[in-house]
Amino acid sequence: MQRGAATSGKVAQQVAGAEAIEIKATIPDHQIESALKRFGLTRRNDEERFIYFFDTPELGLLQAGIILRARRVVGDAHDNTVKFRPIVPEAVGKKWHKFPDFKIEADASEKGVVKSASFTMPVAKGLIKRAADGKRPIAKLFTKEQEEFLMVMANRSVDYAGLSVLGPLKAQRWKFEDKACPWPITAELWTREDKDQMMEVSIKAPVVQAAVAIGGFMAFLAEVGAEQDVEQQTKTRWALDYYAAKLRR
Repeated sequence: MQRGAATSGKVAQQVAGAEAIEIKATIPDHQIESALKRFGLTRRNDEERFIYFFDTPELGLLQAGIILRARRVVGDAHDNTVKFRPIVPEAVGKKWHKFPDFKIEADASEKGVVKSASFTMPVAKGLIKRAADGKRPIAKLFTKEQEEFLMVMANRSVDYAGLSVLGPLKAQRWKFEDKACPWPITAELWTREDKDQMMEVSIKAPVVQAAVAIGGFMAFLAEVGAEQDVEQQTKTRWALDYYAAKLRR
C-alpha cells in the first residue's frame, strides 16, 4: 500500500495544474496491421485528416517548444493549433481559459509525463490548402488571439514568412471502446509521403485518475499483446524530422 501511495503521489506531482491527462503509446511498425484487425479498425470506419506543420528547415520552433499545426478533416471542420511543450501551468495566464478550445494537458507515455498548453481555433475551408500551396501567407491561418498567446508564452514574435510547410501527412483516426479497457480509446495512424507509418493509441482521463489510468492502460496494451516501442518518439517529432530533412536537402 505504501508503495502504491508513493507512486500515486509522484504521478499527482507530475500532472499538477493540468486539466486532463492523455496517455499515449506507439505501436511498432510490424504490429500496425494486427492492431487494426484486433480493434476492428478499417479504412471504411475511420476519420480521414491531413496534417500540416509550420517550422523552419532547422526546426527552430520545435526546439523552442513551439508547435504550429493545421488540420483538414475530410467532411468536417478544419482547425489550427498553437502548442507549447513543456510548460508550467501556473505561468499560463487565466485569460486563455475563456476560449473553448484552449487546454492544459499532461501527456504521459513510457518515457514520462510532459505538460503542454494548446490553443486551437477553426479555419475556413480552403484556406489551409491555399497557404500550403503558397497562395496565401501562413500567418493568415492564425488568429490575433493565437498570435498574442504565442507572443506571451514565447516572449517573442514569429517570422511567419520564414516558415516552411512540413507535410501534409495523411492521418486516419478512430475512436472506439474495448471491453478490456475502462476508458474510450483513440487510435491514429499517420502516413508520410514516403509511405512510412506511425500508429499511436491513447486514452484521456481526469487528472484525479492519472496514476490508475497510466497503469491500467499500459497493462491493457500488454494484455492484448502490444509490444513496448523502445524507439518511441512523438508523432510530431517523427513527422517533422523527415520533412525538415527533405527541405534541407
